[in-house]
Amino acid sequence: MLTIQTPLYETRDIRLGPIDHNRDPEVESKWTHDSQFMCLMELKPVRPLGPEMVEKGYLALEKTIQEHENLFYFTIRTRADNRLLGKAVLEWIDWSNDNGFLRLGIGSGADRGQGLGTQALGLLLRFAFVQLNLFRVTVVIPEHNRAAIALVHKFGFLEEVRRRNAVLCDDRPRDLLAFGLLRSEWTGQNDSNPQILTMEPLREDWKENYGYSLSDG
Repeated sequence: MLTIQTPLYETRDIRLGPIDHNRDPEVESKWTHDSQFMCLMELKPVRPLGPEMVEKGYLALEKTIQEHENLFYFTIRTRADNRLLGKAVLEWIDWSNDNGFLRLGIGSGADRGQGLGTQALGLLLRFAFVQLNLFRVTVVIPEHNRAAIALVHKFGFLEEVRRRNAVLCDDRPRDLLAFGLLRSEWTGQNDSNPQILTMEPLREDWKENYGYSLSDG
């Protein structure tokens, strides 16, 4: 059960934080050269970006956050040395219906398969349901992203929609799956399993596919 002492933005290994404009563009630029990660992380057309273009994207993102107030963007960082691991996003928030969409990814293959995505998703859900008081959240995942599907199932998400051949990845049409989680379902799961943020990593054979996209579609 959550208490007033429960940390909202950090777990055993990671924390959610702001963009570091001095160091993050160089790191994220390398992620954009990983075609497999980008295919899973972004459902829109992508291309390799230099640090300067990544920084321009950060500035545009911060402007959007200020103007629309329906987007929350966090970097995922190590607690030990504040190293950038990935990104965690709540977006397309419909305040009149208390709904939102999640998007999350671990950038480097060396950091995948260690349970860091599990911890990050746990923090993002806590932020969505406790801080923002959302009623439900949705994630959209390509059908071939087994690691992401296993991760959301671990947190109790249910498949709600399947859009056939809705996204191209590696020149192949793929189904796009939408999963939903209600606040009442998350609360019940959290009460019955308070250790969910420290669960074991996913199977080793899924490690290469752990650069998942939990996106808005």
